Amino acid sequence: MTQYLHSEADLRAGLDALLKADPRLDPVASRAGSFALRRRPAGFAGLCHIVMGQQLSVASAAAIWGRFAAAFDPFHHDAVRLARRDKLARLGLSSPKIKTVKALGHAVARGEINLDALGEMPADDAHAALVKLHGVGPWTADIYLLFCLGHADAWPAGDLALQEAARMAFNLRRRPDAKALTRLAEAWRPWRGVAAHLLWAYYKAVKQRDGVPVGPTSPAGVSNG
Repeated sequence: MTQYLHSEADLRAGLDALLKADPRLDPVASRAGSFALRRRPAGFAGLCHIVMGQQLSVASAAAIWGRFAAAFDPFHHDAVRLARRDKLARLGLSSPKIKTVKALGHAVARGEINLDALGEMPADDAHAALVKLHGVGPWTADIYLLFCLGHADAWPAGDLALQEAARMAFNLRRRPDAKALTRLAEAWRPWRGVAAHLLWAYYKAVKQRDGVPVGPTSPAGVSNG
């Protein structure tokens, strides 16, 4: 049965279930303190918003997204896929991002992907469907599932902040890579998305800076892939 994080009550219930399943997380939760559910709009706009954060600082991504979203009213996949490349470039999109958003627009228009329906699928299946899309890597797929669809079992194992939080929380000798973090999180199904929220909050409490998602192979504060 697929679990969802659509409200703070869902997050609290998920956290209770997670801590019962793995008591090792009790001290992590104590240090993390209270934390809120992170959500973003779903659909084409939500996925494009996440794509804007790939390989950019949070501030730069926000500025480009602001210009990009304002340029299309309403924000629709047909408008983006038919937009001139020079227009998108003037908004600040790099050539790879232009190729990605236009490819995503074509995929949605052709019915190759239903971004809203992904939330009804098991997390691993939904992840596999997303990474088939041009420009959508594992991190982007899992952030979409977790933040935009509220999928309680989405697990962005490639996220550097989560990896560093796990290293600190479990006194690991080195930061686990995506494969190692995936193995570590097996015991947390179907609440791996709750564990992600918990570890980001723990990261913030220990590092004294926001544990925003930090994409793979990027310095702290930068997201990609």
